[in-house]
Formats: sequence, structure tokens, C-alpha cells
Amino acid sequence: MSVMMVRKKVTRKWEKLPGKNTFCCDGRVMMARQKGIFYLTLILILGTCSLFFAFECRYLAVQLSPAIPVFAVVLFLFSMATLLRTSFSDPGVIPRALPDEAAFIEMEIEAANGNVPQGQRPPPRIRNVQINNQIVKLKYCYTCKIFRPPRASHCSICDNCVERFDHHCPWVGNCVGKRNYRYFYLFILSLSLLTIYIFAFNIVYVVLNSLNVGFLNTLKESPGTVLEVFICFFTLWSVVGLTGFHTFLVSLNQTTNEDIKGSWTGKNRVQNPYSYGNLMKNCCEVLCGPVQPSVLDRRGILQESLSLPGQSENGAPPLDSVAAVPLMPTEAEPADVPEGPADPNAVEMTVQVPKEPKGSPDTEK
Repeated sequence: MSVMMVRKKVTRKWEKLPGKNTFCCDGRVMMARQKGIFYLTLILILGTCSLFFAFECRYLAVQLSPAIPVFAVVLFLFSMATLLRTSFSDPGVIPRALPDEAAFIEMEIEAANGNVPQGQRPPPRIRNVQINNQIVKLKYCYTCKIFRPPRASHCSICDNCVERFDHHCPWVGNCVGKRNYRYFYLFILSLSLLTIYIFAFNIVYVVLNSLNVGFLNTLKESPGTVLEVFICFFTLWSVVGLTGFHTFLVSLNQTTNEDIKGSWTGKNRVQNPYSYGNLMKNCCEVLCGPVQPSVLDRRGILQESLSLPGQSENGAPPLDSVAAVPLMPTEAEPADVPEGPADPNAVEMTVQVPKEPKGSPDTEK
């Protein structure tokens, strides 16, 4: 018996996932490819807060209360934590159908539609489901080859179907869906409070310091104050307005995508089947419900078929194989195997190969 040691590189599932997402930290971080505006968001938050901590906080802590910078730090850390959680997490991407699953769905659709005469358009690929005594249509996604679940939609930027799709937000560099909507809402809510906080205490700082040294001398002593007021003033309206809009949506248990399309309004006056009809219940459902685990299994290992020693799947010598090392004392010693740094993503597998008999009993006689 001889032993073959085969070394193969581990392939994670995130490396083969379709779509237009980027992954970092071995698949733990998932974002959209377009991240330029996300970096701008980080620069604006970090820059504004740094100027506030450097110029106004020390003066306000001495003149008014030391709790002012403490509360500002808490708001800043909470905003950054919710921003990163929204940007780096899976929003609820639905896996695409496997080839066998897609073929089976196509057969079901063809059997349901029957033979369509030539020149006529086939009927739309729609399934009807009943939710809270109301019919909801499930649309077929030609990219993912699946019937999308209720409230799901295909994001054209990330090229994935997202469960309970709300919108794609370039400011956070990710889609906003079922798994990260609550963190997105907490981010814009805390950012609104942080912006109002910094803007208000900048005005207080200018007024108090102007009484002692004058208005112009105050601006000379802290030139960052003008920049802070300018950024906060123009950011305040958009962020606070966005927070108010999403507060309205949360109270109705509705998404931005449904509001834009008018899914539960318009001519038919269809009622929202997902709303509980109660403000508190809707808020608890959206913001306090359990977060489902990701169905992508990004860090899972792809299963690869094991080939015979000395051969790959197509019959050629394997690229990442290591020469056989006999472990039986009766065999001759092989040539030295060149040593090199081990691949951290490699897996060693031991394969036993039966030793061929030297001869039959008749031959020995």
C-alpha cells in the first residue's frame, strides 16, 4: 500500500457568487461595486465630527457642561456602527436557481402555458399567492431564474434579487433590504440627531465666544466652525427629511419600492396585506423582529470531486498536487520533494492506493 497526499486549494462560495457585489475579509464583508459615494459619507461624518471635537467641545465642556462632548461621542459612535453594519452586511440577497432548478421551473411554465401559437406573445410569468386574504403576484426573474418571493425585487446595480427590497443607497454603498433595513433606519435617525446636535452647539459656541472676544475673533480662533455650520446646514434638510419619510414608511410597514410603484394605492385601492393596522405593531415588526440568517453561505466551501492520484478531472496531471511519499518501509525512498511555503487555503487529503502484486503463485512456481 502506498499513500498519495493531494493538496487542493480551498474555494469559498463567495468567490463564485454571481452578481455585481464585492467581498472583503474572506467573504465576511459584502458591498456593492460602486463605493465612491460611501467613502464621501465617511469623509463628511469623520471630518465634521473631528472639527467639532477639536475646536468647540473643549470650550463648551468648560463653559457649560462636560456632558456635551460625551453625548456627542455616543452619537458619533452609534452612527458609525450602524453605518458600517448597513454597508458591510448581506441585505437579503436571494440565491439564483441552479441549472436543474431553472430547467424544472421552465418545464412547469411551459406545461402551464401550453402551446403558444407562433407570432403571439406568451403570457406573463406570474404566480398568485394569498397573503392575509389578499392575492399577491409573484413575478418571475429572468436573470435569477426564480419566482421572486413577496416584496422582493431585482436590483439593477447589484444584479441580485433582494428580499423585502427597499432601495439601493449609494451613500451606504449597499442595497437596503430585509436584513439591514433596521440598521439603515437607525443610521439616518442617529445621523439626524448628530447633525442637529453639532449645528446647535456650533451656534451656541459662536454666541458665547463672541460676547468675550467678538464675532470676527471667534471665527479666527476656530476656522473650522464656519465649515461645520455650512456642512450641517445643507445636510440637515436632506437627512432629517429622509428620516421623516422612512418613519412614515415604518409606521405603515411599507417599503420605498412599494411607495414609488404605488403598490398599495392608486386606482384599485388595494390594502397593504403586510400592515397590522397599528402603529406600534408595525414599528415592532420592522425594527424589532428577528433578523434571519443569510441564505448565501458566503464562506462555505465548494464541493469538488476528488480525482485519482496523478490525474485531474480531465485526465491531465493536477496543478496543485504534491508528489507521493511512500510510508511503507519496504518501498524505496522517493526523490526529495522541494519545500516551499504552505498555502493557508490548502487542504491535504490522503488517498490510499493498493500496491500491485509482484507475481501470481503460478509464476513463482
